[in-house]
Amino acid sequence: MIKGSCCCGSIAFELSEPPSMIGICHCSRCRKVGASTIAFVSASSFRWLKGEGLVARYAATPPYKYDRCFCSICGTALGEPCTGETFPINANCFDNDPQVRVSFEEFKEDRPTWEMGCDGSFTAR
Repeated sequence: MIKGSCCCGSIAFELSEPPSMIGICHCSRCRKVGASTIAFVSASSFRWLKGEGLVARYAATPPYKYDRCFCSICGTALGEPCTGETFPINANCFDNDPQVRVSFEEFKEDRPTWEMGCDGSFTAR
């Protein structure tokens, strides 16, 4: 089992199988909410352990697709749990090894010059 939680521990979940992939999104929205590293998980493998009622939601506006969920107590960005057959969650919420490594980047052109990409390079501008 892969366990996950928010910073204060009020919200906890587990996955019965590893995410299908993990990637880094460099769009300003993901960076600002603290959820740039995202894991795509299967709804059938996801289970709340506690705190589902403490999840707060920030609604997406176009062109963004996903609402943002966070812990209403400590503010930890959770991603978008339980919104379809596969959904993104904040990989930084994992408490143990998800058994998958970063394999893609989105919005690379928006990556700040100070941030290293998953290939180990910095953006040259």
